[in-house]
Amino acid sequence: MRISALFERKRAAKQPVLIAYLTAGDPTPERTPALVAALERGGVDLVELGVPFSDPIADGPVIQAASERALAAGTTVPLVLEIAEEVRRHSEIPLLLFSYLNPILRYGVEALARDAVRNGIDGCLLTDLSVEEAAGIVGKIRAAGLDTVFLASPTSPARRLKAVSDLSSGFVYLVSRAGVTGERQELSNSVAPLVAEMRRATQLPLAVGFGISTPEQAAQVGSLAEGVVVGSAFVRIVEQNHDSADLEIRLEEFARTLSSALQGVHA
Repeated sequence: MRISALFERKRAAKQPVLIAYLTAGDPTPERTPALVAALERGGVDLVELGVPFSDPIADGPVIQAASERALAAGTTVPLVLEIAEEVRRHSEIPLLLFSYLNPILRYGVEALARDAVRNGIDGCLLTDLSVEEAAGIVGKIRAAGLDTVFLASPTSPARRLKAVSDLSSGFVYLVSRAGVTGERQELSNSVAPLVAEMRRATQLPLAVGFGISTPEQAAQVGSLAEGVVVGSAFVRIVEQNHDSADLEIRLEEFARTLSSALQGVHA
C-alpha cells in the first residue's frame, strides 16, 4: 500500500508528508499528468486527484472555478482514471481519488474501485459520504485494495471521530476549520485541539488541510500532524497560469517552498 508505506517512511525520517490537491482536468486532462510531475519534483509526497463536480458543497470559489474549467474541458471520471494511469507510467507517487459521492455512484462503486486499482489509484476520499451510511461502500472499495480516507472536523463529536477512525485506512484527514476550502491568512486555533482529540481515537497518521497556503502555516501544521494538505493555493496557481508555458515551473517552485519549510519539522 503506497499510502501507508509513505507515512511509515516519512515517520522514520521524522518528516511530515506534503499532500497536494489538484482538480483533475484543469486546465485540460492532457496537461494534468505534467502538473503532478511538477508537484513531485517540488517535493510533494502524495497527490489528491479531484474529480470535478457540478454541485460542490465543500469547495470554496477557487476549487469551484477549477471544477468548472475541468468540466468545460470535457473531464469525466473515466478521464480522471486515464490521467492516473498516465501518471503511474512515470511515477510511484501515491494517488488519492478525491470526489463527491454522486459521480462515483453513477460510475458504480465496485466498477470504480476495480478500475481505480487497475489505473494506479491508491485510495478514495468521498467528501460527502457520511460515516453513518459508509460501511457498505467502504467494504466494496477496501475489497478492491484501496484505502478509504474520511474527514473529521472541529465540530465532530467523539462518536464521529471514532467512526472516522474505524472507516479510515492510510490516514485520517482533519479539516482545520468549519466551512469551505480556501486560503486563509492565519491557521485556525482549532487545529491543535482537534489533532489531540483525534489521536485519542486512532493510531492512524493524521493530515490537516483546508486553509493552509503558506510555508509558515505548513510548518506549523507539520509540527502537529503527520501530514500537511495544500489545495486552493496550488489550484490558484493553475488558475492564474493556465494558458502559460510556465505553469509547471510555478507549481514546482511553490511546492518546493512548502517542502523546504517542512525540513526538520516533525510532530
